[in-house]
Amino acid sequence: MSTLDVTRAELALIVLYLNKAEARDKICRAIQYGSKFLSNGQPGTAQNVDKSTSLARKVFRLFKFVNDLHGLISPVPQGTPLPLVLLGKSKNALLSTFLFLDQVVWLHRSGIYKNKERAELLGRISLFCWMGSSICTTLVELGELGRLSVSMKKLEKNLKNSDKYKNEEYRGKLQKSNERTLALVKAGMDIVVAVGLLQLAPKKVTPRVTGAFGFVTSLISCYQLLPSPPKSKTT
Repeated sequence: MSTLDVTRAELALIVLYLNKAEARDKICRAIQYGSKFLSNGQPGTAQNVDKSTSLARKVFRLFKFVNDLHGLISPVPQGTPLPLVLLGKSKNALLSTFLFLDQVVWLHRSGIYKNKERAELLGRISLFCWMGSSICTTLVELGELGRLSVSMKKLEKNLKNSDKYKNEEYRGKLQKSNERTLALVKAGMDIVVAVGLLQLAPKKVTPRVTGAFGFVTSLISCYQLLPSPPKSKTT
């Protein structure tokens, strides 16, 4: 491939990535929490960027609660243990509730919904729902990683006389394990972000800590949304 072809292919991937509303939302989230880290809750330019970006992100999440409603009523893969099924459905229900209530907050900040006290109450309830969904995600990922570990050990026993890294099934399970480990780290850090936003431990989880954790989880989300590069043809 020529340099121009490579550049064109890379630009096509960038366009594909930026065409996703979810990707743009996560980029804005990184800006929001990066600004929160810089401002540390103090008035100034960084705090203004934090607040304006937070409001702008809510537009990207309009009607997004439908996605988790669909996940709530969708069938689960066969063989999934009941506790993991219940945790997964709880996560869908809590996340859908968070996204729905978050739209009321957006209506209030836009000046459409006038009841300030109720909007603030619903905003706080929505954050508790998000924290609950992050806790459920953490437990689900821990459970799934345990199941993957057991299946990988069984596969390793069957591949004693061969290179396990050349086995396609083993490589697939290893990739899933890496993806779930990253998702586990992100969910655990999101719990800290939720604690900071709710000010449940203001002395320990300061706005700077909240901003730092939120910025890292935003970068993880951006990475998770990256499109797979096209496979090169081999001769």
